[in-house]
Amino acid sequence: MRIHHLNLGSMREIESLDGRPAARAVCHALLIETPASGLVLVEAGLGLDDVAKPGEMLEREWTELVQPLLSPAETAVRQVAALGHDPRDVRHIVLTHLDVDHSGGLPDFPDAQVHVMEAELEDAIGQAPNRRYRPGHWAHSPKWVTYPGTGTRWLGVAGVRPLTGLPEDILLVPLDGHTRGHAGVAVNDGDRWLLHAGDAYFYHGELDRRPQPHPLMDVVQVSAQVDPERRVSSQERLRSLAHDHGVAVFSAHDPWELADHLG
Repeated sequence: MRIHHLNLGSMREIESLDGRPAARAVCHALLIETPASGLVLVEAGLGLDDVAKPGEMLEREWTELVQPLLSPAETAVRQVAALGHDPRDVRHIVLTHLDVDHSGGLPDFPDAQVHVMEAELEDAIGQAPNRRYRPGHWAHSPKWVTYPGTGTRWLGVAGVRPLTGLPEDILLVPLDGHTRGHAGVAVNDGDRWLLHAGDAYFYHGELDRRPQPHPLMDVVQVSAQVDPERRVSSQERLRSLAHDHGVAVFSAHDPWELADHLG
């Protein structure tokens, strides 16, 4: 499998705590070329409708806080095409959760199967519209494929699920706390496991043995959490995966992690 790291939505500029230059927060996503399952998108970021109609598709206070760049060139559908692929070949989208900045691109791929935890879809449909969940992102009736919170063990983590119709090298890993149905997406690149941790943490310093949260980003993640205890437990699992099992863990919005993967 060939894996591309993408930014599907630049947001407000933030300072680093370790001397690296300030940078805009990102919507880190993956595009995976598979031999038999077509293109697989991990996260959908912000989409063309969000860019064209932010007043309708996005919540005003969220937009003021996050300050999204809203560039058509950063949407998944445009980046897939720029890589030389037909967007119609995106047959699967795997989401960590359904927050606005993770699901906005769904309408740009109306024929794709959308894989998400069952609890996440239940909460999104039950709570929308609000700052977190925007029903316009699934008004086209996506082809949902949902998963319960049970599964097998993977590197000591319980409840991990293989995904229907996808290679066994792509897994859904429960990491709740940010939302009830939040999950990470593990991908084996042939040499090691990568783990897209979504919003289970926001800043790379949180993966340190002695975690170092980012003051601004920590305010955001604490205000958005639905279960503080489970969020902290999910972060502990991520530190174990990174330090004890050699998994390359990264989050959705840390721009320095994305820069490291882009080389």
